[in-house]
Amino acid sequence: MHRATIPMTITAALLLFLLTCPLLPGHADISESDDITAVRKRAEAGDAAAQYRLGFLYAVGKGVAKDDQQAVAWYAKAAEQGYAEAQAYLGRKYYYGEGVPLDYAQAASWFTRAAEQGHSGSQVVLGMMYASGKGVAHDEKQAVAWYTRAAEQGQGKAQYLLAEMYAAGKGAARDIGQAEAWYNRAAMQGEAEAQFKLGWLYARGNGVLQDNKKALKYFNQAAEQGHAEAQFNLAVMYDEGIGVIKDHQQAINWYTKAAARGQVLAQYNLGIKYSLGEGVIEDPEQAVRWFTRAARKGYVKAQYNLGAMYDKGEGVARDYAKAISWYTMAAEQGDEKAQSSLAVMYGEGKGVERDDKLAYAWSSLSASSGNRRAARNRDILEERLSPRELSEAKEMATRLQAQIERKKNAPEPDPAAVDNSQ
Repeated sequence: MHRATIPMTITAALLLFLLTCPLLPGHADISESDDITAVRKRAEAGDAAAQYRLGFLYAVGKGVAKDDQQAVAWYAKAAEQGYAEAQAYLGRKYYYGEGVPLDYAQAASWFTRAAEQGHSGSQVVLGMMYASGKGVAHDEKQAVAWYTRAAEQGQGKAQYLLAEMYAAGKGAARDIGQAEAWYNRAAMQGEAEAQFKLGWLYARGNGVLQDNKKALKYFNQAAEQGHAEAQFNLAVMYDEGIGVIKDHQQAINWYTKAAARGQVLAQYNLGIKYSLGEGVIEDPEQAVRWFTRAARKGYVKAQYNLGAMYDKGEGVARDYAKAISWYTMAAEQGDEKAQSSLAVMYGEGKGVERDDKLAYAWSSLSASSGNRRAARNRDILEERLSPRELSEAKEMATRLQAQIERKKNAPEPDPAAVDNSQ
């Protein structure tokens, strides 16, 4: 089973959780019929619930002009009286720097006060802050402790994050059984990432009995929620008949959904499907479209295939310069087919000034990876070059190989989770 994980850092996950999770059960108490005068009167009289409510009304601009500073002021009054919801929202304001200077330590302080009162949303956020070392000292054991408290209250996000800690052996001894149990509890609450991870565990048999039907079930659950990695893996299962009868149309359906969300392997596989006419009507132009999207994200096989399509004029007007550009990108990542094709372009002067030394260098690198065509071309070029030129060509090959190795060892930037290019 293939998997091309799109990593999300703890910090990014924390931001997403704060944006999407309603920290406060008190939201439901704020109705259209709120009498701002009555709420203000109770708040000024010291009623903590009213102070919180007034802060929220200022935060959202309901019945009053939106004013984050006023929101913070009223949240603070309620928070100082121990009102957990206000403490949580005050922490959120400090985390984002809304109405107050951004201050992660203050955010952590207020989240802690709410969390200690059993506020599950704050417990999750606090666990994330300990896991990332944001606003507090990095402490994975503390992260596990807070995740556990929230998870035991039924917080789905906490259950998933706790499972992740057990799966990775962070903050607690590695325990796939515990990870599976918490993934299951989170999955039952609709946590798509937990559903995907369960599918992955069962597909691989990683610490659990390998079960393709269960893998299919959980991938499908996550895929239906728009989880791109689950959509891709589900497509592969239909494509290869793993745990299900082969169904090329279903494979295309899920590849397309994953590809639309930026999943690079799905984009590449769609390019292959359209170029070969597997499960779809053969359509070289669509193949070029999908190869292009994957190639732009650095996927080496897509870069090579796109170069070949420009080289041959399939699905796109023949353009040797673009072919060379894409071949070069793939060749510099070590793709032996691209290296061989690039050598031919230089050796024949297609779209570029003929350069036998560079042709030899690329042929040599490709041949060293076992490419027979490149080996034949290298031997022909060796006869064509003078001893001095051959020596220079070999030096070129050495430099190119060193460049490729440096690229392989360089840290990769996080890929974008969403690709909106057309």
